[in-house]
Amino acid sequence: MFDSNEFEEVTIGSESLVPWPRIAAVAAMVGFSLPTFLTGLEVSIALAPWEALGALVLGSLIIFAIGGVIGMIGARTRMSSYLLIRLAFGDAGAGLVNIAFAISLLGWFGLNINLFTQAMERLALALFDVQLPEIAMAGLAGLCMTLTTLVGFRAINWLSTLMVPVLGFVTLWLITSALGEKSFGTIMAGSPPSVAADQALTIGSGVSAIVGAIIVGAIILPDITRFAKSTKAAVGTAFIAYVPIQIIVMGAAGLAGSLAPTAEFLDILIDLGLGLGAVIIVIASSWALNSLNLYSTVLSVKATFPSLNRTMLTVGLGALGVIFALLNILDSFVTFLIYLSAIFVPVAGVLVADYLAVRPEHYTLSNLSTGPAINTKAFIAWLIGAGFAIGEIQGWIMSPSGFAALESMVLTGAVYLALAAALRGRSMQTEPTGE
Repeated sequence: MFDSNEFEEVTIGSESLVPWPRIAAVAAMVGFSLPTFLTGLEVSIALAPWEALGALVLGSLIIFAIGGVIGMIGARTRMSSYLLIRLAFGDAGAGLVNIAFAISLLGWFGLNINLFTQAMERLALALFDVQLPEIAMAGLAGLCMTLTTLVGFRAINWLSTLMVPVLGFVTLWLITSALGEKSFGTIMAGSPPSVAADQALTIGSGVSAIVGAIIVGAIILPDITRFAKSTKAAVGTAFIAYVPIQIIVMGAAGLAGSLAPTAEFLDILIDLGLGLGAVIIVIASSWALNSLNLYSTVLSVKATFPSLNRTMLTVGLGALGVIFALLNILDSFVTFLIYLSAIFVPVAGVLVADYLAVRPEHYTLSNLSTGPAINTKAFIAWLIGAGFAIGEIQGWIMSPSGFAALESMVLTGAVYLALAAALRGRSMQTEPTGE
């Protein structure tokens, strides 16, 4: 759909704009992913059914609000997320943000290799009754995904687009299978399966997990909405990706999970009759999404260290992602998502406040080389917002509403606006009166 060069750190002209359904299709691909299914399943088994549904709807609306505004900024400025972050945090300061993004994307890379490895092990047991070693399977998965990334974005796009209809079918199958066993009312009237105390969630934690599953994609949404012909198209793209698709996919996993005694997504697919075809779907979709994760990681690091060789960087980051996978991050999936939301939602708070209220005129290409190296106000607000969210997660701070993700974004934006107003007032006081 898009040439790989279009995702580099450049602005675009009107001749590159494309119809919004094409942009929405790219954004929606992430919604039809295994981590999205897994998030819906994890939240559904740790909350009562109506609580899980409420967390899903509210989390989807929050991520739509974030993605809609940031996507709109991308459409207005025609700039990628990396350019916008440079303008918001300063040229040098953006390097720290981009490295944080790279670390989170490598975390996703490791998570997807976990899924990939489990599927490969299941396939080997089912077909050949052979137990494959985890390290070998993780290495093979990382190699395949890294090679796909080296081929380029066209290969990733083709593989992802091919899998969307298949995963759409899986989603429909999950819904019809679940509702064929129990009515929607019966499922919603049930109680959640018993979980260990350390796995139990509040509604606020469920919202944060749902937001954390998508937040990085929402913040980098300008990478594709800058091709939109209007801001309305950019907001529509965010709505389609983060409201109906996210709710349907996560809800389908939750419905299916209500019928099965296990929290293992692969077991649920097989129990519902998808068999080995489900394992192949898991392998293919993990492959496609993870190649895109590695591609975005390379762009993040390359934007900070432009002198690095792209091929060597891709290989090195792929190997590091395999190490992340061997840490078994899948065992702490929900915790990983909650902390992601704590770290990255405040980034959105800074960008939205800066563009909409403080320095809208600053977001031009010429200011990339003339602005401050570090926007101190942005980093102070980011640290305060992230620290507040982490404090809530740890129980050190009492949450006013119970929704740490939303509170951290509002707090970050408010702190940034207050700092900007204070500095503006100080500047006015020190200006000569002309007398």
